Amino acid sequence: MAKAPQKGPEQRPRKAAGSSSAAPASKSKGPKSSDNEDEDPIEAAKRRKREEEEIATEAIPVTELRKSLYAVQVPGEFDWDAFESKGFGEGYSKDKRNEMQNMYSGTVTTVDSGEVVSGTVVGINDRDVILNIGFKSDGLVPLAEFKDMPNLKIGDIVDLFIEEREDKMGQLILSRRKAKLVKGWEYVQKALDKDEVIEGFVKRRTKGGLIVDVFGIEAFLPGSQIDVKPIRDFDIYVNKSIEVKVVKINYTNDNVVVSHKVLIEKDLEQQKAAILTNLEKGQVLEGVIKNMTNFGVFIDLGGVDGLLHITDISWGRINHPEEVLKLDQTVKVVVLDFDGDKKRISLGMKQLTPHPWDSLPQDIQVGSKVKGKIVNVADYGAFLELQSGVEGLIHVSEMSWSQHLRNPQDFLKVGDEVEAVVLTLDREERKMSLGIKQLTEDPWTRQDVLSKYAVGTKHKGIVRNLTNFGLFIELEEGIDGLVHVSDLSWTKKIKHPSEFVKVGDTMEVQVLELDAANRRLALSHKHLEENPWDTFETVFTVGSVQKGTVISKNDKGAVLELQYGIEGFVNAKNLQKEDGGKIEVGDTLDFKVLEFSKDDRRIVLSHKAMWSVEEEVAAAKAGAAKKSAPSKGKTIQNINQATEKSTLGDLDALAALRDKMSGGEKSE
Repeated sequence: MAKAPQKGPEQRPRKAAGSSSAAPASKSKGPKSSDNEDEDPIEAAKRRKREEEEIATEAIPVTELRKSLYAVQVPGEFDWDAFESKGFGEGYSKDKRNEMQNMYSGTVTTVDSGEVVSGTVVGINDRDVILNIGFKSDGLVPLAEFKDMPNLKIGDIVDLFIEEREDKMGQLILSRRKAKLVKGWEYVQKALDKDEVIEGFVKRRTKGGLIVDVFGIEAFLPGSQIDVKPIRDFDIYVNKSIEVKVVKINYTNDNVVVSHKVLIEKDLEQQKAAILTNLEKGQVLEGVIKNMTNFGVFIDLGGVDGLLHITDISWGRINHPEEVLKLDQTVKVVVLDFDGDKKRISLGMKQLTPHPWDSLPQDIQVGSKVKGKIVNVADYGAFLELQSGVEGLIHVSEMSWSQHLRNPQDFLKVGDEVEAVVLTLDREERKMSLGIKQLTEDPWTRQDVLSKYAVGTKHKGIVRNLTNFGLFIELEEGIDGLVHVSDLSWTKKIKHPSEFVKVGDTMEVQVLELDAANRRLALSHKHLEENPWDTFETVFTVGSVQKGTVISKNDKGAVLELQYGIEGFVNAKNLQKEDGGKIEVGDTLDFKVLEFSKDDRRIVLSHKAMWSVEEEVAAAKAGAAKKSAPSKGKTIQNINQATEKSTLGDLDALAALRDKMSGGEKSE
């Protein structure tokens, strides 16, 4: 069934007579039905019109009306003309309105989250501090954030960070800790930009420096930036205030670097300039030892550093400055030299005391015996300290009567207390040479040396040195002898003594010659045995067949090892085999003796003579000629011996020798 159309106010039926009440026509007021049923129609029409106008007026919502009349969002945006047009505020003048607007604008502050604002303490309890920032509500900050303000009281003004204007409970959330950080970074940046001096509090030490609290931010103070001199104990700065300058900010790592050193460097530069201007050689100054090295110490002279070298600390010999000096010790020094451009100052301390050589007793002369301590041992000798600053050199040649120098450390070491004899003395040059071998008798001057080392006597000694021509043996301290390389063995041909013996070996020898005046001994090792070549002469006769082994070979020929361990030589042309083959190293074959020389210890052999008749005949002829001919080698040897004993001035002796040789050759 279709819904009947709604009737308007003019269509509403009038209330029936006798009705107790009538339904309202609207929410507030509606057209009133007259109880007078005899109401004039014209009056009724006027009444209905008035009722309709009242209903139209009530169609405007009350909330919108209130908003348009009373709501104010931002001071200064209130529309007074619209306000007055509705009949309000007609009694206020323009000046009065401006005054009320100014009063209103100062009552509420507009704030945003993340800002730093100033707040006034309006209340303090056991847990929180109540602060007013001029907002519509007060904020709370935990009392724990005010530990650095033990005297906090109502009315104090502090910086605050707005975390939230309103949380879920409508509460204003504030933080003093974050405000300190934000403000701290601002202050730090300002201090860096303006190169300001700020005060920090050293909280603790860390690796390489200190942690300093500046404006609530932990800054790093490197150890090298604490002072101009090295700091060895950082703990003395902990829990103390210190003035610093910001030198670097790294926002990425939230890192701030400060320096205390830069505050005093400027003053030090002025002090340095003043010191260098008035500096003179020979000037005596007072300073503090700030650093030590193995080569010297650095001394702070009051803004400028000087080097005191280790050799200028004491007249005596020291190994390290710490033996006589300490860090932070105040000392007096004298200026030895300085370079104004490079600002280098050389200092001395020993120069302030008399030189020890000036106090050396006058009774110390050449030949005097002195005592002291070895303070240094070098390759060439040792230094004996008689008293602090007075040293003498004991050369290695003056440590032993031996002719062969050895390492000084074989005789002496640092710290030994020894006695020595003064060999040379120069007080002006402050030099002295000493000897310790002079404390004992020279073995070559002993009365028994001629009998003890007579020709033919046998001794044992230690090999001290090897040379190309032989070796030196020490028979006793100071008595050395030479063994020529040819006197090592009867049978072996030794090219170098190292093939037979080594340094340090003990060897038995026999005296061949003694020259006490010139301190010379000729020794031999092979003469301990009889000459085997006397026996070999009957064994290796010319033409005899001997078995030999090739031990080496070259273009000239080969060397054979024969019986009894002796060696023989075969020319290349005599190495031919009967079948035309080659003789190689290691082959053992029969060889025929072609030549034997006892004096030269030489045996010449041939394998070709074993199968060639012509070669055998040639070898026999050569052997016969060798026996009949005089020994050329011996003649030359005699000539050499004679000429060695002659001089260039002995012309008559040389002429006689020449005539003798000529006569001998003619008679032959």
